[in-house]
Amino acid sequence: MAYGVKIAKGDAYKRTAKQRRHIRIRKNISGTAERPRLVVTRSNRGITAQVIDDLQGHTLASASHLDASIRGGEGDKSAQAKKVGALVAERAKAAGVEAVVFDRGGNQYAGRIAALADAAREAGLKF
Repeated sequence: MAYGVKIAKGDAYKRTAKQRRHIRIRKNISGTAERPRLVVTRSNRGITAQVIDDLQGHTLASASHLDASIRGGEGDKSAQAKKVGALVAERAKAAGVEAVVFDRGGNQYAGRIAALADAAREAGLKF
């Protein structure tokens, strides 16, 4: 399948570049029952992670910066991402998931994305 993304100017260029990266990543990454996909969605305010089985189209586990255990906590956004990573790993382990495929969603693997991935690895998820 060919997906086209319009080239834009200014700030919109960053958005379209991210869309192109995400499409390029999703061509090769798919979650199965044995290895579901760990999807990271990053915004300016917070971060969300989901463990998805793409074959059935089900979300097996999820965590967000809006969860009661994380919300209003101390620290910066990277510390918040670490908490989300640990929480999604804990919930995925409870759902019987041992290994995942990491989908960074077109974002750079640095900062909050890397902090979430490292925390999930430390909590026992295999990438």
